[in-house]
Order: sequence, then structure tokens, then C-alpha cells
Amino acid sequence: MRIAVVSDIHGNLPALEAVLDEMAQAQLDLTVNLGDIVSGPLWPRETTARLRALGWPTIRGNHERQLLAAATERMAPADAFARARLDDDDLQWLAGLPATLDLGGGVWCCHGTPWNDLQYFLETAMPGLGRHGSRGVRAATANEVTDRLGTLAAPLVLCGHTHMPRALQCGPTLVVNPGSVGLPAFDDNHLHPHHMETGSPHARWAIVERGPRGWQVQQRLTAYDWEAAAQRAESNGRGDWADALRTGRVGRTEPDPGLAAARTPAGQGHAGRRQK
Repeated sequence: MRIAVVSDIHGNLPALEAVLDEMAQAQLDLTVNLGDIVSGPLWPRETTARLRALGWPTIRGNHERQLLAAATERMAPADAFARARLDDDDLQWLAGLPATLDLGGGVWCCHGTPWNDLQYFLETAMPGLGRHGSRGVRAATANEVTDRLGTLAAPLVLCGHTHMPRALQCGPTLVVNPGSVGLPAFDDNHLHPHHMETGSPHARWAIVERGPRGWQVQQRLTAYDWEAAAQRAESNGRGDWADALRTGRVGRTEPDPGLAAARTPAGQGHAGRRQK
């Protein structure tokens, strides 16, 4: 079994198309999408149309839940931008996506952790952003990952949400995060202020393959026209996204005034200050 794993596309259609080009050469059995599909100042409707046509097994992320559940005036800018551009059929498709998915064969899919789409699985936010160069986040310990697995027993668990490519063997379970197709860095103040940064602008995804010795992982970096994506973000008033898309690092950390303020209401919490 050879599975492509994508997550956190965030409406970045050029990144998705570049990943699809590579997938076409990869002899895959299946592709699964782990959510946070459209929120952001890029191409939400076009990305939704592309993914609906592909028909991949797909789960919702926290941003799908937020843009469907929140009142418009309470939405974070990334969610409000996408919500305003999706039609009723798009919203119905998103509303029908499950929160988790059992692919069979011992493969389980979630966005954050199996029990919480906002919880980090393989990273832990901690105090100290900027202190001695700290990004305010570290790799999770084996005990932390065990606690987050809870009662779930599966040989392979696929997760997203943090945008950080990572894999950790936790007892009999391998937990894999493919990283983000569409956004290689963001800042957040959930629990503690911190930065998630991959350090390059590439689209990230993974291939997991079951062989005679167990599951193996290929973390993939795909080049695409990230300048076009950054310019799209700039034109929609999101210089913070543009910086992240160009560099894979956090630059500006707030939406630009003016255009963004005129188009989208302020957000708060998990998806407010953060670039997502």
C-alpha cells in the first residue's frame, strides 16, 4: 500500500497543482487529505473545485469547522475570506467531511489529534518565544504523544495542523505529519506565543508505504511558483502570508491595514493573530 498524504492546503492552488504533477509520477494507490483546505487569502473557491473533482478521502480541519460554525463577524480573516467566496455547494461539501477517518488496514487519519482538531500532536508550545532564538515550540516527547494518542491503537496515524513535517514512532504506532502543502510558516498565540517555520517555501507532503518491515515514510518538498502565491496574498492585504510563502519563515505577524480591514473582520484566538 502506497499512500500520498497532504494537509493544510489553505487555498494555495499553485502549490497543490505542483504536488499533483509529482504525484502523477509516484505510482500511488491512494491519496488522503487531512484538512484545512481553503482558509486563507489565496484561491479558496478554485481549490475547492479542484479537490471536489479529485474525490480523495478527505477530513475537515479546524478551519473548516470554524468557517462553517462561526458568525461572520466573529471569524478570523483567513476563514472569512474563504467563506465569502464559497458557494452553497462548496459549503455543503465541507460540512459533509468527517472529523476523522479510518482508512482501513490500520491507518487512522485526524487533523490535530484523534480527539481535538486544535491540539498539536508532534509538537508542544512552550513559553519563551524569542528567548535565545527560541520559536516557542519544541518536538513533543514520547510520553506526550502517547497521552495524545489516548486509547487509539493503530499501526499508522496521519495528522496535520502544525504544518511541520515530522514522524515519531510511539510504541507500536507511527505518527506522521506531512507538513503543509500551502503555508510553510505561521505565528500563533494559542497556549503560548510561538512560530511554526519550515525554513523554505516549498510545498510539503508525504508518501507512506507499507512494506515487509512495516511503514516507511518519504517526506517530500515540491517547488512551485511561490512568488505568485505571495503576490496573491499581498493583493488581498495579507503581507504576513506573503512573507511566509516567500521564505518559509514568519515575517510580518499581523494583517496589513486598509484592504484586509475593509474586506474581513478581525479574528481572535487560535486563528486570529496567527497567519492562518
